[in-house]
Order: sequence, then structure tokens, then C-alpha cells
Amino acid sequence: MERFTFSDTRVRAGLDKLILLQVDVTANSSADQALLKRFGLFGPPGIIFFGAGGGEIAGTRVIGYQDADKFLHSLAAATAPAT
Repeated sequence: MERFTFSDTRVRAGLDKLILLQVDVTANSSADQALLKRFGLFGPPGIIFFGAGGGEIAGTRVIGYQDADKFLHSLAAATAPAT
């Protein structure tokens, strides 16, 4: 996703409004496995959105590859004001 999705200028503009934290778990170390387990992920790519209060925004996880257009929809859903 870094190469094709996150390099898209529209995606970059949307992500500029957020605090980003990226974890590389490709080494598959015991610490990587523990982190994946903690968040209920099986491996990359997995994106979890958190609100200002620190809790996960329900229903907004991105699991697996998304192209820029699809990710923009996911990003809009995750950053939409709560109703």
C-alpha cells in the first residue's frame, strides 16, 4: 500500500489530518506476533483507526490491500464526524 496507495496525493492529503503510527511486523518476531495478537490481526497490511479518546473506531479497520480510491472511502468513513 505504501507504493501505490499512500503515494497518491489525495490519500496523502487525507492522512495529513491524522497522527500516523506505522509498525513493521514483517520480521515476524515474538514481539511482532504479540502485537498482531493484541490487535487481532493476522499480518500486514492492517490499518486500525483510533479516535481522540484512544479507542478504536468501530467498523473502520482496513484489512488487506486497498487501492487509493477504495482507501479514500475507508478514510472518509473513519474520519466522518460521529452522529
